[in-house]
Amino acid sequence: MSTIAPVNEPTQPVEPRDGPATALIRNRKVPIALAIFTVLGFILLILNHREGISTMVLSTSSDLIQLPDVLLPTWATSVVITVLLAAITGVSFWLAQTYRKTPLWLIALFAFLLLVGFLVWASAGERIPVPGLLFGSLSLAVPLIFGALGGVISERVGVVNVAIEGQLLAGAFTSAIVASITQQPLLGLLAAMVAGVLVSFVLAAFSIKYFVDQVIVGVVLNVLVTGLTGFLFSQVLAPNAAVLNQPPKFERINIPLLSEIPIVGPVFFRQTLIVYIMYIAVAAVYFGIFHTKWGLRLRAVGEHPQAADTVGINVTGTRFWNVSLAGAVAGLGGAYFTLGSVGAFGKEMTAGAGFIALAAVIFGRWDPIRATLAALLFGFASNLQNVLSIIGSPVPSEFMLMLPYLVTILAVAGLVGQSRGPAASGKPYIKS
Repeated sequence: MSTIAPVNEPTQPVEPRDGPATALIRNRKVPIALAIFTVLGFILLILNHREGISTMVLSTSSDLIQLPDVLLPTWATSVVITVLLAAITGVSFWLAQTYRKTPLWLIALFAFLLLVGFLVWASAGERIPVPGLLFGSLSLAVPLIFGALGGVISERVGVVNVAIEGQLLAGAFTSAIVASITQQPLLGLLAAMVAGVLVSFVLAAFSIKYFVDQVIVGVVLNVLVTGLTGFLFSQVLAPNAAVLNQPPKFERINIPLLSEIPIVGPVFFRQTLIVYIMYIAVAAVYFGIFHTKWGLRLRAVGEHPQAADTVGINVTGTRFWNVSLAGAVAGLGGAYFTLGSVGAFGKEMTAGAGFIALAAVIFGRWDPIRATLAALLFGFASNLQNVLSIIGSPVPSEFMLMLPYLVTILAVAGLVGQSRGPAASGKPYIKS
């Protein structure tokens, strides 16, 4: 005999009228990360405190408005910043306890205070030229930004671009030869883009058409380009350096009025043509990926190629063209080495910049703006160790070189948030 459930005891769970029930989760990753950095800050700034006055120079002699130097007593500043770091960490734990996220602006404030505290501690009794520090950071970050933009485009369309290093090196080599022969840096710039496209075309052909593992193809291309450019440098460029390896560099272009703004002007608006192209490239890639039909198709192919195929998108063609575009963008970054920075091609002169750019792509969560900021972080850390070594800081240079990689590992591990790439990135598409 069957039984009938009482009316007041429903057999199925009933959802509340205002929507489905959601479980509240306390996310303590950010508070724990802030606590770790607060402890490290306490050990450095308080337990290993230094005495003296740290001088932050904010203006250059050519600035229209001269800002006064900022004098910071090292010990007092260290104490204040440590207290503020602890307070922010406490607020973050309180927010997590109440099932709320720590705001991004609060994390940014924490990072800024920690950076100021470290600079004040490291420069006790010395002067730090802030415009020079930031200018050098941007200069070192330019090829990384171009490489990261190429990586974002390529991976958004579903191809892991490990060959950024080879694209940068090919662009640097080709731009040096073409610009030296023609004495036209613009032609060298175009040649660098073509070289980047050729390297990326090989990557696309093997990984998209022949379904070879994309990471393996990228690594092989890096080794091939490194060996080929090294051989040609020794056999061709070095014996004929006066003709083939003395390219004219781009001159700096000062933007009227903007270049006279203290701090910002010398850093952003007294640059070469390649840097200004970089500004446009960052904005164009961001707008294109998220606000155009091209970007929608690109992201669709990178996330769900089967669904994109069913609505008439040519998955293979889309991947080919966009990987080639990524190579052209990365080639511009290679041209910066020879036409905007060093002024001549050197053997293995990129020195792993392509792999750093790939790390910036992951750290930036496959977003052009975030990847650019990540590349700037790498450039800042690299230049900071140069500045600290000049002023005789006790901080080992190896530590500063290690710092951005440590931050990247923490980001990829999910300590500061979830990091997930495009769903179809690295996976060949076989049309059924």
